[in-house]
Amino acid sequence: MQRGEAGAHNLNSILQQALNPSEVSIKHGGTTFRLNDKVMQIKNNYDKNVFNGDLGTITKIDLEDKVLLISFDGIEVDYDVTELDEVVLAYATTVHKSQGSEYKVVVAPFTMQHYMMLQRNLLYTCITRAKKVFVLVGSKKAIGIAVSNNKIQQRNTLLAKRLQG
Repeated sequence: MQRGEAGAHNLNSILQQALNPSEVSIKHGGTTFRLNDKVMQIKNNYDKNVFNGDLGTITKIDLEDKVLLISFDGIEVDYDVTELDEVVLAYATTVHKSQGSEYKVVVAPFTMQHYMMLQRNLLYTCITRAKKVFVLVGSKKAIGIAVSNNKIQQRNTLLAKRLQG
């Protein structure tokens, strides 16, 4: 989840301070973006040829023009400060955003604060994102609930009805 002490938003802020103390930065929408920050594109931008889930690194910040460069797999893309709502810090991400990706190290917080997310299939997804190291942190109670909860939430999409009509 994004919110809470163990949420991606708070973890990104804490991890940014610890892992990237760069003083060259620009602020937008309550987030400070620093030179060398890891970021993730959160919506498709066909004009820039970057897509939801793409990971990049901030390689340059021009404070005068309020523009920064983000490198996505070696391809540098310009972002005006007004476009920074399309990217978020990516030191921590949600299970949902991590699907389809792999990381060298995954640290997964499982706490009672995110009770709705304590599901076996989400724990499985966390574990299978790690290439080398997986660390599970949290309370024994929360982890126990996740392991024993194999009920998948039913989604009411009305897809079948729409396909018939």
